[in-house]
Amino acid sequence: MHRTPHGISQRLRCFGESVFTRISRLAVEHGAVNLGQGFPNFDGPEFLKDAAKTAIEKGCGQYARMVGVAELNQAIAQRVRCDQHLEVDPEREITVTSGCTEAIAATMLGLVEPGDEVVLVEPFYDSYPATVSMAGGTLRTVRMQPPEFRLPVKELKAAVNARTRLIVINSPHNPTGRVFDDDELASVADLAIKNDCLVVSDEVYEHIWFGRPHRSIATLPGMRERTIVLSSLGKSFSMTGWKIGWAIAPPHLTAGIRAAHQFLTFCTATPLQHAAVTALHAPPSYFETLRTDYGLRRTALLTVLREAGFDPIEPEGSYFVLADHTRFGHVNAEAFCEHLIRHVGVAAIPCSPFYVDPEGGKALVRFAFCKTLETIALAGDRLKGQLQPLAS
Repeated sequence: MHRTPHGISQRLRCFGESVFTRISRLAVEHGAVNLGQGFPNFDGPEFLKDAAKTAIEKGCGQYARMVGVAELNQAIAQRVRCDQHLEVDPEREITVTSGCTEAIAATMLGLVEPGDEVVLVEPFYDSYPATVSMAGGTLRTVRMQPPEFRLPVKELKAAVNARTRLIVINSPHNPTGRVFDDDELASVADLAIKNDCLVVSDEVYEHIWFGRPHRSIATLPGMRERTIVLSSLGKSFSMTGWKIGWAIAPPHLTAGIRAAHQFLTFCTATPLQHAAVTALHAPPSYFETLRTDYGLRRTALLTVLREAGFDPIEPEGSYFVLADHTRFGHVNAEAFCEHLIRHVGVAAIPCSPFYVDPEGGKALVRFAFCKTLETIALAGDRLKGQLQPLAS
């Protein structure tokens, strides 16, 4: 039997090393201020760390239930009831996963048959196409255009058909910062119902918005039974390394997700699941303060970028800012980001990997403001006077 000489399977060979891994490695090598990968450079709340310590001291060190610690499933259901006014069965409709990234993989592997079409909206989180490939699905994409980055309804209508299994949306959106409005969500819902397909709604930034509140598409008429909602603890509680995520779906869809999840990780860290219960019972004031703090960081980063000569796109949610780099004379986003790291001492993420065709994102770079104000100010100091726009 002929075997490929490559060590990586054909399904994954085209994806290579993650852009986040590469940029973070370069940032360390060159001592750059890392505004690239989307993890906070500050710790989560003390009450959450204390809850984890208590769980460890109580002996919560063995495998948890495959579907999640019962108290955590109940806390997730209560959080969804409070935030989105949705009633969710904690035992039959919630699966706790090792971060939202695992929830994405379990959803694709558990619900997509080889040849099923999955529609992604560009730019996208880079694990979406990789997991579609793992599942043997066929990728179709539609593209949001800067600077508005509205969902392209006409293109969506053309892409969705009888072979479509999933439409994947993400709001608040990474990397653009869009919070999809009711009209955009209704357009997706209408397409899903008319074509009898499912919607995967990645809502990991659900608590980080700055004007129009986040609304889950699962709240729209006819969507509760055909939506898989994915979220996690990491973004809302600044504990990305804990990798506590979840998938919420009707029982018949949850069965597929759990069938994959049990062979991916089976369960995630038991004491951290117990601590997550405490997090999800946080009062409304916690989430209000979270948005206020991120609002200050957003303003600080926008100011820094404007002073450096960028014209950044102001985000409505998440903790990222996109900016066009082309005025500084580099051939693409990768070249600009490498220059920025090596010669300016600031790391950003090129947006090319968020598109099937890298040309789609070659003009855009992403900066993260999930950093302390001091870190953002230091980045500003390094950027000042270091970037020279081309003569117009």
